[in-house]
Amino acid sequence: MEKPVTTSAQATALACIDGIQPSLSAWTRTIFDFGETAWREYQSAAWYVARLKHEGFSVEEGSAGMPTAFCAHWTNGPGPTIGMYAEYDAVPGNCQDAATVKRPRPGLGSEAGGHTDPHSGLGVASLGGLLATKATMQRHGIEGTLRFTGEPAEKVRGSKPIHAAKGYYDGLAGMISFHPFYMLPLCNTARWDTHCGAAYAMIYRFICDEPENWFRAGDGAPIPQAHSAVRAPGANDALMTMYMASKALRDSMLPHQGGWSISEAILTAGQATADNLPAGLSEIQYMIRVPTIAMAEQVTAVLDRNAAAAAAISGCRYERHWVSKSRPGLANHALAGITFEALSAVGPPHWDEAAKTIAREVQVNAGGIASENPFIDEMERLITPQEAEAILRRDLPPSQINSTSDDYTDMSWHAPTARFYVARPALRSANGHAYSSWAMNALGGISATIDPMVICAAKTVALAALRLLEDKTARDAAMDEFVTRTGGGIGGSNWIAPLCDYEPPTNFRWPEYVTTARGRDWWIPSGQSNQAA
Repeated sequence: MEKPVTTSAQATALACIDGIQPSLSAWTRTIFDFGETAWREYQSAAWYVARLKHEGFSVEEGSAGMPTAFCAHWTNGPGPTIGMYAEYDAVPGNCQDAATVKRPRPGLGSEAGGHTDPHSGLGVASLGGLLATKATMQRHGIEGTLRFTGEPAEKVRGSKPIHAAKGYYDGLAGMISFHPFYMLPLCNTARWDTHCGAAYAMIYRFICDEPENWFRAGDGAPIPQAHSAVRAPGANDALMTMYMASKALRDSMLPHQGGWSISEAILTAGQATADNLPAGLSEIQYMIRVPTIAMAEQVTAVLDRNAAAAAAISGCRYERHWVSKSRPGLANHALAGITFEALSAVGPPHWDEAAKTIAREVQVNAGGIASENPFIDEMERLITPQEAEAILRRDLPPSQINSTSDDYTDMSWHAPTARFYVARPALRSANGHAYSSWAMNALGGISATIDPMVICAAKTVALAALRLLEDKTARDAAMDEFVTRTGGGIGGSNWIAPLCDYEPPTNFRWPEYVTTARGRDWWIPSGQSNQAA
């Protein structure tokens, strides 16, 4: 495949990224080591804000009411506005050091947060593309504006539905969305027709604040006579009833098609208190990944009934609090083509012998066998969006328009949006060996193994952005397609309005780092699992 010819401005951007490569490497490791999880990315967001201000951007901190979100702008005169963004949330229970052996980051236990996708590389790659685009605009006198949003809590589909509802994606000529590859065939390519689907997430909170009402009128006593006296089941029983009922009724929520899924996470389960008092509070989160909004609404109706029943059975009341209501994605072939052309001009990432040596160490330490080429072949190959689409559709029914979920989709209803992927390091498996998740997480933090992805993605972001800024014909084609697909643009006949009708869910008991008299630690203290009973 021949590489497309780049303009002089694009050549400047590529050279700029080569020049700042050491900084991009160091920055990626910085965010990786922060390892902050959804809605609690305080250090990560502050780092981006400080960096962007240093680079001459104006920055709104805490955008749309989210403490760890931001929105940055830089303008070089009248012209189109191009959107890019950073994600930086990690995942609880994945605290892996940037090392070739399984171990948590220093001073922490494995229960702490760690980057899996890795969003550390995602955000810094987009930042690198942003800075190269800015430098090129200045050098070549290219007019326009750059908008860069900080998007917390992607793992719970958190910020983008909220930013969308508040207008942060309006007025863009195009949004460039990058993600490290996470499933084949979406490796070194762009999505074509089948974009990610809808996602609903909510927290059911059970409160037992009137346990005296559990007793039959006239039978209750001001103070229980003994530990064996009857008492209300309480919030923990409500949570467990909800959990088991929803598991039991899963087959009756939706038909067995469409690739939908539902998962749960327990945020709060009572408190360590007197054993003869009912637990007063429990919280469980559900995440629904479905192709359509109608499917999400159906599952929500079932869960609501389950919550009401669980509360009644357990002497509690319940509340439902939204975490996310994210729309399915909208394709834009014109912008996907522009972005893949940019990726083709850059070429796929390449891993040198130093990176391969590190990968072989990980293979062995993760119970596998060292390979001459320890990485899967697809990492250094391009696949066209159309070819990837054809492979993706093999496992999907013709009627299914969207698959899996990711909240970048909310951007696609406000501006032409391209979603592209660049290979992150993935180990070759010999003899069917399955590698533990720590191995992939570690490769996402080691500079030699993750830097090729970051540099390739940063260059692709910059080239795509400059194409939109320089080429009015290409820019207009992307916008014309957006208007056609939405039936008239924002507010059009086929447009789906933002679903967000809730406040940012930042005040729940999300896992986080804490500082106490004992020092800074994860909310589950490190070493606890190793202490004697």
